[in-house]
Amino acid sequence: MMQSIRGRLLALAAVWLGVALLGAFLLISSLLNDFVTDRFDAEAAAIADSLIGELEVEDGRVGLDDTPVDARFWLPLSGWYWQVEAGDALVERSDSLLDGRLSGPAGDFTGGAGRDADGAGLRILRRQVTVPDSDAPIAITVTAPMAQIRDSLRHIIRPLAAALAVLGLGLAAASLIQVTAGLKSLARLRVDLARVRAGDAPRLAMPDVTELRPLASEINAALDQNAALLSRSRQHLGNLAHSLKTPLAALSNDLPADHAGQALIARMDRLIGWHLRRARQQGGRVLGQQTPIVPVIEDILLVLRWPMLDKGITAHIDCPPDAAFPAERQDLEEMIGNLCENAVKWGRSRMRISVVTGATLRLTIEDDGPGLAPDQAPKALARGGRLDEQGPSGAGLGLAIVADLAALHGGELRLERSELGGLAAIVDLPA
Repeated sequence: MMQSIRGRLLALAAVWLGVALLGAFLLISSLLNDFVTDRFDAEAAAIADSLIGELEVEDGRVGLDDTPVDARFWLPLSGWYWQVEAGDALVERSDSLLDGRLSGPAGDFTGGAGRDADGAGLRILRRQVTVPDSDAPIAITVTAPMAQIRDSLRHIIRPLAAALAVLGLGLAAASLIQVTAGLKSLARLRVDLARVRAGDAPRLAMPDVTELRPLASEINAALDQNAALLSRSRQHLGNLAHSLKTPLAALSNDLPADHAGQALIARMDRLIGWHLRRARQQGGRVLGQQTPIVPVIEDILLVLRWPMLDKGITAHIDCPPDAAFPAERQDLEEMIGNLCENAVKWGRSRMRISVVTGATLRLTIEDDGPGLAPDQAPKALARGGRLDEQGPSGAGLGLAIVADLAALHGGELRLERSELGGLAAIVDLPA
């Protein structure tokens, strides 16, 4: 997952969302805890202030003129207690305290912790005051039950946790949508590059996002450079072929037709052609090209019309009109031309050219000639192999050239027996 950009972005978003939501939960919980306890402390302080306001002294004795009217202080052992002390003497206490007595450290404090007679936790507020006509220090203590404080917090924390969980899910979904939308341009760029590689487009279209435009520009520049280098290499190869073939042609013209050197010159000419084709094949192909197949077949048959008329050979073409070869026309012409020349050379009266498209592009050229024996097919496909030098049914360099070109484009050439009686040369190429 971490090897994927999508996975890394989502993992990073999940970590940050988790940390942020957890931090928010802890912070808000702390604020709510302070708010709830402050509210209880404020209620206890209000009770203490009301008790202080009701203090009176008669004949040196401290008493209360009235007591707080609050039902929570009437319920026995409710945790809501108050008591008034003058020195060590208990002046008065709430009904909820029954016959118990609150104890705690001396001095004023708010939020002290204690327990009642049943062991329940209490939050304690204590005030110390003095009143005229009394020398005894007066201590007022008010308590609130910790269980009630915790229940109040729980009723707030639960909805908070649920709300943050829903918020987290919403943010996670938003992150997923954001990452998916952000990477859609990369996926579109990959599809466009696949179309260029398949020959459906000559160049990459400029992406709709600024960040990917420099990348697309660099890829298009590399495609242009590849096409320029390949064109330049083929031009040099053509110049080399011309510079070699011209002296050989002049030498052949100077020698008598029956001279032994003529055979050597012809062999040198074939070898030069062979190695020049090999060098051109290794130069690769220009990406982004599509070559219609039907026009190539028609042009080759037009070139071969006189040999076909001399031998009385008729050609039948079975090719979809939209069939295309995902590479340059020159490579397709080389393959179809060599196979058709071979079929015309060894055929008697019929030749059939068929093309089947789909996941694989299949090109089949058949004739009704003598064909090849099963043990002769490997020799015919060997580099430089010439069966016509060893017997009457050779195929020359053409088949080996076609086999190499097919391999260059990720396909293969197979030689089988044709339904017409002769050779069936089958080229399978990735569509």
